Amino acid sequence: MLGIRSPLGLGLGLLVLAAFAPASRAGETLTYADLVARMTDPAHLAVLPAAGEKCSLWSSYDRASRYDETTHKYVHWDANGDGEGVIRKEGDRSVMAEMKGPGCIWRTWSAMAKEGHVKIYLDDQEQPAVDLPFAAYFDGRHAPFRYPALSYNLAEVGSSGQNLFVPIPYQKSCKIVADKGWGAYFHFNYATYPEGTIVPTFSADLAARHADQLRKADAFFAHKLGTDPAAGRPGERTEWRSVKVLPGTANCIERLEGPQAITAIRVKGSFGSRDDEMAAMRKLAIRITWDGQSKPAVWCPLGDFFGSAPGVNPYRTLLTGMTDQWFYSFWYMPFAKSAVVELVNEDQKEHSLQFALTVAPLGRPFEGLGHFHAKWHRDTTELPKDRWPDWLLLQTQGRGRFCGVMLHVWNPRGGWWGEGDEKFFVDGEKFPSTIGTGSEDYFGYAWGNPHLFQKPFHAQTMTQENKGHQSVLRWHFLDNVPFQKSFEGILEKYYNNSRALFASTVYWYLAPGGDDPYGPVPVAQRDGYYTTPPLIIAGLRVLNEPRGDVQAQTLAYQAPSRWRNNEQLWWTGARPKDRLVLAMPVAKAGRYAVVVNLTKARDYGIVSLRVDDHAAREVDLYSPDLVATGPFTLGTWDLPAGRHALTVEIVGANPKADKAFMFGIDRIDLKPAP
Repeated sequence: MLGIRSPLGLGLGLLVLAAFAPASRAGETLTYADLVARMTDPAHLAVLPAAGEKCSLWSSYDRASRYDETTHKYVHWDANGDGEGVIRKEGDRSVMAEMKGPGCIWRTWSAMAKEGHVKIYLDDQEQPAVDLPFAAYFDGRHAPFRYPALSYNLAEVGSSGQNLFVPIPYQKSCKIVADKGWGAYFHFNYATYPEGTIVPTFSADLAARHADQLRKADAFFAHKLGTDPAAGRPGERTEWRSVKVLPGTANCIERLEGPQAITAIRVKGSFGSRDDEMAAMRKLAIRITWDGQSKPAVWCPLGDFFGSAPGVNPYRTLLTGMTDQWFYSFWYMPFAKSAVVELVNEDQKEHSLQFALTVAPLGRPFEGLGHFHAKWHRDTTELPKDRWPDWLLLQTQGRGRFCGVMLHVWNPRGGWWGEGDEKFFVDGEKFPSTIGTGSEDYFGYAWGNPHLFQKPFHAQTMTQENKGHQSVLRWHFLDNVPFQKSFEGILEKYYNNSRALFASTVYWYLAPGGDDPYGPVPVAQRDGYYTTPPLIIAGLRVLNEPRGDVQAQTLAYQAPSRWRNNEQLWWTGARPKDRLVLAMPVAKAGRYAVVVNLTKARDYGIVSLRVDDHAAREVDLYSPDLVATGPFTLGTWDLPAGRHALTVEIVGANPKADKAFMFGIDRIDLKPAP
């Protein structure tokens, strides 16, 4: 079979072929050139998967998480010791991954790759195809991965996370083992092709023979993001439209007859102040309906569709971006008979925007292709209690490919929001074939570092140092997840909506007739929900925004009579002179004794406690053991009806204490006094 080269630099005659390089049919031959061509080929995502095509993940997830076949329940489903999980030990070596071919590793990631060697054995060969210190996979300086835009460490932008996107194919088998000192945390995203598919066996020599093609992909990722990687398709044309849409109306941007494909959508507009811009990006929605279907396959707030929220946040990835002039989308969107592209305005203002739609002939019959879907939602279906902390990204039925997500997080109180793993259940799996190690790991970085970054397949486009708005995306461009019957995508969410709110835009391809359960979301639920709710912890309302983290801590494993409801308000991350202000409502004017119950431990501080403007009382909360103080009185005062405040100030720490300056309180009682 003819090897198809990358669309970059190809003549027009080969572009149609490259756009549909063979995906996964049994008995096919995929050359290394075919695999590298996919790195800049959006059209391959639209090809529906053949039976036997899969994409899975080996990771260091906590093996305590499991599905019990006898009880049909999930056990330790929130297990979070994800740094060192492996399949097994063989002497001093750790077996990280084992796969049967034909297949290809598309993504390798680590949070902390070190000098211990990681070896990749392919097709039962005695010598490893790759034998490098794990850190050398990601530094862009070591063959066969000497491509800085394909092999990089996000520490360069302050975000940690090490990523490799050089394809590593194998025909029969793959085994990955690690020597001592390899580091902590790993992912290997890999595709498995139908039985009978022929792929090459990776080697340094194979990569060297295709170095020109890999360099072209590397150069495109490094310097040309924001331009269509497959531009110049035969018959391609761009339709320019100026669109004015009145409040409460929808305007048809374009009606197209098929068979064709939309290959690019660009939008330009002006939205006034930042607040106006944020509202407009959520109140304007893009709606696309394919082939006369009864409901749209694309329905998404305008900003979220282009990969960032809220508002306009400049960035560039391979498929989407927001520049100073235009938003762009290079998702490949084929249709057989018709496409209707509309802009819906649920703002109170009229909006005028410019659209540029690039359209091209399919170059093959539509049969065997899927429709592009993109839907925005907040909370949807609740899952059974044994599935906690699973939060549903996407649930769909039919045949298709899951291709990515943009997640907007509203985190008004600060603190780390993203500890949860990704989990993908394919075709009715009880245990997911993809289970990861943390949300930031899934989005390409590590340790929750609050820095902006933009790479071809993942980005953090907005952050307020993990407090307020966060916007992150992950494109499964190479490691897209095929499904034949169903797909359920999960991201674990450890905190309720008073602590962290999620809104997701999911992108996937689906065969005609498949089930897309997501409809339009009312405008009242799309905009303005990101407000700061009252913070009530362990029954106590926090009135200020203290440094550090304030949360409920369960103390049921201690003497239960010492803490009401076996929990306390726990303040961590503070320093001397920091203050925490707690509400102390008085229903009826009178004279009251103010009684508190605090906690002592070896890492607690010395605090001063003040009721309103009354004199403070200093309390040393050091103890070698975790104990409750028991009720004690701060003082007795005449208090008028209304809201009063208890102010806690960190003063210092006992010389014997671990200097963490923690504070805990489980109740404030007002007792009538003579």
